[in-house]
Amino acid sequence: MSTLQASHPFQAFTARPWPGFARVLRRAGAGGAALLLPALLLVVWQIAVERHWVSAQILPPPSRVLETFGELWASGDLWFQLSISLQRVLIGSLIGGALGLLLGLAMGLSRQVEAYLLPLFQALSQVPVLGWIPLLMMLVGIDEALKYLVIAKAVLVPLTLNTFSGIRSIPPSYLEVARVYRLGLLLRLRRVILPAALPSIFTGVRFALTKGWIALVTVELLASSEGIGYLMVDGRQMFQLDLVIVAMLVIGLVGLVLDQGLALVETRLQRWQRQAF
Repeated sequence: MSTLQASHPFQAFTARPWPGFARVLRRAGAGGAALLLPALLLVVWQIAVERHWVSAQILPPPSRVLETFGELWASGDLWFQLSISLQRVLIGSLIGGALGLLLGLAMGLSRQVEAYLLPLFQALSQVPVLGWIPLLMMLVGIDEALKYLVIAKAVLVPLTLNTFSGIRSIPPSYLEVARVYRLGLLLRLRRVILPAALPSIFTGVRFALTKGWIALVTVELLASSEGIGYLMVDGRQMFQLDLVIVAMLVIGLVGLVLDQGLALVETRLQRWQRQAF
């Protein structure tokens, strides 16, 4: 009897898996499955070069790419080029983001401003960033101003439209309550409009920063002597494809980190909004 009673706590402890532990296992399994195909491609790539199915001059093996990454990291050149690109995307995004937020608020709060600006921004959203680079090069040259303007334009349009959409999708009952309590414009913005529109605004921030990063790499490929995009150009000119691949991987990794980090914040904001409203 005592043995049976002693076994009950252990059975209860092991019969049901811990929710947190089970969640970790599921995520680990999903992550392992996601890494399976890239790992297989790396193995095939390495074997193809070692057996001379593909020339190492045309496609350097993963081992050589990893060696080049280590050399660039140890010398500090990779971090130097990446830091320049991150600084550019930060400054350009702040410029475009501030303007986008202000214009989106103005369009969302005023039908007259919407009538003037919405068709313009809808048209601008159809023109790729690459199409603006030749015009901007003629206007401002190829210095830092070009990079900031290209990034700002890439960030401005999606953030403006998402801010506008978020404000216009606020339930009318929220605004009616604000009118009943006779809240001024600043109080309405701070307590009702911005909290209610925040998930949509942050979706715009996430999309805008992704576009800003892509725009930066594009302009660095075409008109720059520094930055991670220029590192790719330098590798192509010297026919060092291992350098090109390292730059490509770093660009993709930075973009992924930006997107997933902002996606995590966006999820937290949506959860907060559901609790707040």
